[in-house]
Amino acid sequence: MASSAAMVSRSGFLPVFRALLPALILFVAIVGARAETSLERLEIVTSTGTHEFRVEVADKPSERAKGLMYRKSMPEDQGMLFDFHVEGPVMMWMKNTYLPLDMIFVSRQGVVTKVAANTVPMSEEVISSGGPAYAVIELNAGAADKIGIKAGDQIRHPAFRR
Repeated sequence: MASSAAMVSRSGFLPVFRALLPALILFVAIVGARAETSLERLEIVTSTGTHEFRVEVADKPSERAKGLMYRKSMPEDQGMLFDFHVEGPVMMWMKNTYLPLDMIFVSRQGVVTKVAANTVPMSEEVISSGGPAYAVIELNAGAADKIGIKAGDQIRHPAFRR
């Protein structure tokens, strides 16, 4: 008798699954939309114009510790903003980071203080801000050169004072 109950349960699975499939699809769509909305608009103003990126904001210690580690790709118009909430010396590295990146060090006022271009993936070499920094923006390697980012350029994002 137990085996016939198990057969009924198994044979009843498919109709239940089919009934729940639309809810599952909706759930996946909502989760995907939430991930998309977690990206914030950031503008970099250079001598070549204003350039818009969509960035993930890493403003908690756990988020900053992980950063872009383990990612295999990132869209050209995206990046990550590391908001440290205080201005001071910043030390970064590329441990467990597969993507070559440009690191843009930024003051509390949203002014670029230093650009570390084409950082080496998987390296444990320390990349220093070379002075006080409030935040770091990581973009795909080559982005800084492509749009001409240099010290003195302006970053527009709510994390910085206007």
